[in-house]
Amino acid sequence: MGMLYHNFFLMSVLLSNIAEPDKTKAVKELIDDSTPRPSFFFLVILSVLMATCGLLVNNASVIIASMLIAPILSPILSLALGIVAADGTLISRSAITLVKSIIWAIILSALTTWGLWHFTPMDILPELTPEIMERTKPSIVYFLIAVISGTATAFARVKPNLSEALPGTAIAVALVPPLAVVGIGVATWNGAVTANAFSMFLLNLVGILLSAITMFSLMNIYTKKTIIARTVKKVDAELEKAIQTSHTKDRQKRHTIRKKK
Repeated sequence: MGMLYHNFFLMSVLLSNIAEPDKTKAVKELIDDSTPRPSFFFLVILSVLMATCGLLVNNASVIIASMLIAPILSPILSLALGIVAADGTLISRSAITLVKSIIWAIILSALTTWGLWHFTPMDILPELTPEIMERTKPSIVYFLIAVISGTATAFARVKPNLSEALPGTAIAVALVPPLAVVGIGVATWNGAVTANAFSMFLLNLVGILLSAITMFSLMNIYTKKTIIARTVKKVDAELEKAIQTSHTKDRQKRHTIRKKK
């Protein structure tokens, strides 16, 4: 018991001594990375398509590649940041982005599976591959992996010299493959696959969220509440301006085309 307390004390000292500029930079980057820009959802689409194809052909390398480009981890971490800082705007913003990502992932995976299984010879795409079935076995071990991965990711986020560790934690977390399997289960009307894969996703989600909340709390990130609010407001204003500019350009193009006609 004494050893456990000693280790916890050393960890709290380590985390509380993180440089303030590093915390500020990490907060700004995390909020920026979790902003629901078109580019964010474009990466969600690409990662889900890649994961679905990899699962259907039982190719682990393709599945790993999909984890590396998936941005879904960012809104989970920003949700943890919002909870620690008690920032309602960041909490709702992150939750909405996460829910949209989940819905997009399941729909795209289901449509991709349906299309491939209807237009591809069945000897090329077996019905349920081992890689698919591996994502339908939620257990406490996967929850522990998610906790460890979430802890490592949250720590690496505020330590610039540890940025090289982020791709490894993205692979370990494995958020997109279970969502892709949910879509595969929906497309094949397999309730057991759908339910078990979604349970694994929720297990990973909760593990990452709890560990990130713990780490951000130990880092005293709540002291950046003002910076968080200011950054969210700034980034959202930039996003709104970009959307308005895009709409204006589209209207101008349509007007020019009508004039030529």
